[in-house]
Amino acid sequence: MAHVVTEKCNGCKFTDCVEVCPVTCFYEMDNQVVIHPDECIDCTACVDVCPVHAIYAEGDLPSEFSKDTEFNATEANRVKDSGGPQMTARKDPLPGALDRKKALGY
Repeated sequence: MAHVVTEKCNGCKFTDCVEVCPVTCFYEMDNQVVIHPDECIDCTACVDVCPVHAIYAEGDLPSEFSKDTEFNATEANRVKDSGGPQMTARKDPLPGALDRKKALGY
């Protein structure tokens, strides 16, 4: 069972999660990151480091984020199939990420 990046990442794109991932299963989009479900080893390393609590184990995913399971799979495959690389290093968050974090209550 893979982990899922929820829509809470959208507009933030904190990449602390990428830095701790032992298998580099994260792919970058313009406004967020996604996890490739076939590459994730379910280690949970990324869950606690996300500043906006956007990552969940698929089995613990709140129902309001259920659509994000398919979104991660579709988008990770799209980025990978188009030649996009796996993320291997932390990057600066998006401009406005701290405001988004605050709006999310963190």
